[in-house]
Amino acid sequence: MYSFMNDYSEGAHPRILELLMKSNLEQNIGYGEDVHSQKAKMLIKKQLKRDDVDIHFIPGGTQTNLLVISAFLRPHQCVIAVDTGHVNVHETGAIEATGHKVYTVPGKEGKLTPEAIISALHYHTDEHMVQPKMVYLSDSTELGTIYSKAELAAIHRVCQLNDLLLFMDGARLASALTCRGNDIELSDLPQLVDVFYIGGTKNGAFLGEALVICKDELKKDFRFLIKQRGAMMAKGFIAGIQFEVLFEDNLYFELGYHANEMAEKISKVLTECGYSFYAPPCTNQLFPILPNDILDELSEKFRYSVQIKLDDHHSVVRFVTSWATTQKGVASLSEFFYGIAGK
Repeated sequence: MYSFMNDYSEGAHPRILELLMKSNLEQNIGYGEDVHSQKAKMLIKKQLKRDDVDIHFIPGGTQTNLLVISAFLRPHQCVIAVDTGHVNVHETGAIEATGHKVYTVPGKEGKLTPEAIISALHYHTDEHMVQPKMVYLSDSTELGTIYSKAELAAIHRVCQLNDLLLFMDGARLASALTCRGNDIELSDLPQLVDVFYIGGTKNGAFLGEALVICKDELKKDFRFLIKQRGAMMAKGFIAGIQFEVLFEDNLYFELGYHANEMAEKISKVLTECGYSFYAPPCTNQLFPILPNDILDELSEKFRYSVQIKLDDHHSVVRFVTSWATTQKGVASLSEFFYGIAGK
């Protein structure tokens, strides 16, 4: 049974394994102050074309979101997010558990809009309500869509005009930056957001996200907060080694491109077979609308998830490709749908 359930089913890219094995008996300084972590930070800064950012390696995405939001908000402040946002739907109330409200607004194909942010500000008018202070978005989104440079710049302008921090969740940033419709470069992000992260867990690493703090006022004492929240790894060099490999010669982007390429092949087959999509196919997450009567047969051969029961006869299904998705796996799924269409 081949899995299209997520993009973290496999371990790590072989080149990461090679460097982990090669350096296994090295004696490294702990807590992210080792030579591998420093080299990885240097390589990322080179890609960003900025030396004035702070970079921290955090074990996972939810931990990174929790850290950033709880660190940069005062007790009476909240974060604005789209209703499908990861911090709202898939983090078990992690943000609320820190004492901060996630205020949700409707999205457009999973994306936040300037108008929605402004409406949230107009609604929160005085000290009887939480005060919006941060905007959270992800690229790619939970529906696999991406922000254009113009869209992100417009959101950034609203944040600047209203003294809001802009935080980008980059768990699937590799897929966003390497998809066909993207016009944002990694080096654009420090000018467009205050803080963001580069996801490794979902793009070839065993674990780890590279958090990039761009705004100077947010940098002070952040390592204290990482430690306090239990996110500072004693063997921090393990994350450093992985990002060193990912950014040494564009492997990070190659893996994102591969995941997108595999998704494109699947979306082409689904379109040819007459299926439509809940959100436009852009990256490595696909959301076709399928008839319920084929789902049992589909489940016998493939792992996937049902996103939404659309009506009595149709469901929105999620297929996710990854850096490790094989041509054979894609061909097998394609044959299934061509076979269904031929019945």
